[in-house]
Amino acid sequence: MKPLFVALGAGVGAPTRYIVDYYIKRLHKLSIPVETLGINILGSFILGLVINSNGNLVLLIGTGFAGSFTTWSTLAFEQHQLIKSGRKLSALIYLVLTLILGISAAAFGVYLTK
Repeated sequence: MKPLFVALGAGVGAPTRYIVDYYIKRLHKLSIPVETLGINILGSFILGLVINSNGNLVLLIGTGFAGSFTTWSTLAFEQHQLIKSGRKLSALIYLVLTLILGISAAAFGVYLTK
């Protein structure tokens, strides 16, 4: 039964990520991929909100939804592309913002549910 909760959450999280990514890309022209940055920060916050929950909520929303909504692989690929194109400062800013804001968002989510 537990894998079903993960699959249901992932089935919503992945298409939601695609839609959010698509629309943010149409709106901005910045030097860093703000769509992935925003998605990963929001996903970290959502995980923080549910991480201390009991039952299957963590599986459904934390592992399933937030796990498929956020993406490490896209972050890694975009880092590679920024560095490859000579935009090393943008790559550094993107990485630092992702780490600091992502961890802060998760911690804030946890804090709000205590």
